[in-house]
Amino acid sequence: MAGNAHSHGGQTARSLVALRSVSKTFSNGTVALKNMSLDIREGEFVSLLGPSGCGKSTALRIIAGLGEPTSGAIDWPKANYDAAGRAEPEVGFVFQEPTLMPWATVFDNVWLPFRLRGMSRSAARERVMDALAMVGLEKFGNAYPRELSGGMKMRVSIARALVTRPKILLMDEPFAALDEITRFKLNNDLLRLWENFGWTVVFVTHSVIESVYMSSRIVVMAARPGRVIDDIAIDAPFPRSDEFRTSPLYNDYSRTVSQALHSAMGANDHL
Repeated sequence: MAGNAHSHGGQTARSLVALRSVSKTFSNGTVALKNMSLDIREGEFVSLLGPSGCGKSTALRIIAGLGEPTSGAIDWPKANYDAAGRAEPEVGFVFQEPTLMPWATVFDNVWLPFRLRGMSRSAARERVMDALAMVGLEKFGNAYPRELSGGMKMRVSIARALVTRPKILLMDEPFAALDEITRFKLNNDLLRLWENFGWTVVFVTHSVIESVYMSSRIVVMAARPGRVIDDIAIDAPFPRSDEFRTSPLYNDYSRTVSQALHSAMGANDHL
């Protein structure tokens, strides 16, 4: 597997989480994932790209511990383990929808993960305000979700995922419902945060152009049953800018990734 050009990642980085021959069959008989193996290394920005229904979100939820694999295993080489031997990874999750509590202020929505751990509002205040500052919403702590634009709601959702300072940020098509200008802005803001704080990000998207712009590595998944059929390192330097979007290198990578996605969509024709 090729390393990436980013200082966080590369071939020398340690594996943070690994899927080992993971399969998932739902109770209705749908085979969502079949023998999926994948290593996510520290500091990478990995996009999971594939056609609708290929198991991208299922894989993400299994990594998050929101679902169990039918077979195979999830390894967390560096995580702490509880008394029952279960890994306790430090994970933040951003869903497709902001999933905010409409009756709660922005501050209280971001406080929620600490509140669930029994931390008081005052004890959590500094961390919550730091998280809001990261996403440019430090002046909106007392606002309510109904007063925010779609992009601002998603920023609150990102702040809530980041407030506990997780080791890995899992994002399930967080910008899909936004207009293109807002989406580009949030792409840039997320990359800036990733670079500044050295997180590991796993980002689910349907968009070739978004994945090429954002990622140090793109994992292309085949149509159901989901599995990895290509793994493409994007060896373009960070920070990335709007100039990169119009560069020959960007166009070359977009073509390569589009061809891989096209192959993924036809992969089941040969099963």
